[in-house]
Amino acid sequence: MTVVDETKGEVIGQIGIFPGGTHGIVVSAETNQGYTDDGKAGTAIAFDLVSLRPLQQIPAAPDADGIIYEPVTGYIYVINGDSGSLTVIDPKTNTSIATINVGAGLEAGLADGKGALFVDGAENHDIVKIDAKSNKVEAHFDMPTCKKPHGLALDSETRRLFATCANSILVVVDADSGANVATVPIGSGSDGAAFDPVRKLIFSSNSDGTLSVIQEKDAQTFIAAATIKTARGARTMAIDPKTGRLFLVAADIAKIDPPVTPGGRPHVTYIANSLRLLYLDPTK
Repeated sequence: MTVVDETKGEVIGQIGIFPGGTHGIVVSAETNQGYTDDGKAGTAIAFDLVSLRPLQQIPAAPDADGIIYEPVTGYIYVINGDSGSLTVIDPKTNTSIATINVGAGLEAGLADGKGALFVDGAENHDIVKIDAKSNKVEAHFDMPTCKKPHGLALDSETRRLFATCANSILVVVDADSGANVATVPIGSGSDGAAFDPVRKLIFSSNSDGTLSVIQEKDAQTFIAAATIKTARGARTMAIDPKTGRLFLVAADIAKIDPPVTPGGRPHVTYIANSLRLLYLDPTK
């Protein structure tokens, strides 16, 4: 995992190595620790935010993937994608204190800041709502038009969830009732979603080399506003919600081999030392 100074645009450190691949990253400011994962090993790793030194490996489950920091409890939630579960970690002790079994494959997730977690149900094409205080599944919000949701974002003001789907649509869902509010076309191969609360913009980062931009006019109205060229394979991202700056990661592709099993993912070979961090700033 590479640490970058956003202002200077310089690499300031490395954390790892994680042989099984690292995916999610969150910070627990209260304990001055960050967390990431080793997907194949099925573990979460705590690291010091100052020294960037790995501190402890914490057992999770195979395909440890997304990670959520939940501010009401202060706990860390590791989304174990193929295992269909979440591992709950107390950052004060760096121990696993609970496992939430959903029973079907999962993808990205987020916290709403009010004690609820929302996780993409990639296998069942739904959004799973979890009570962080009880660590219990509260509801499944079905999305009939969505195939394999991957990215997830939230407008906490309008209480709208934005799920990006493998069939090139974004589904807007009411975070309280689970009602499907709208669908909007996006690029192909989306794996990330983000929301700009200042400009009321929703983003989908797509592996086809595009960034889909959607304008939230109001809680019921969503318009496809722009398609921005990025780089092929730049399908994950993060946003600075104060400035609206987006960060995407891309590397140059050497070749793409077809999936070894029907419905599987193609195998991508990247050119060594071509990884780069892309900055996208709003125009106003």
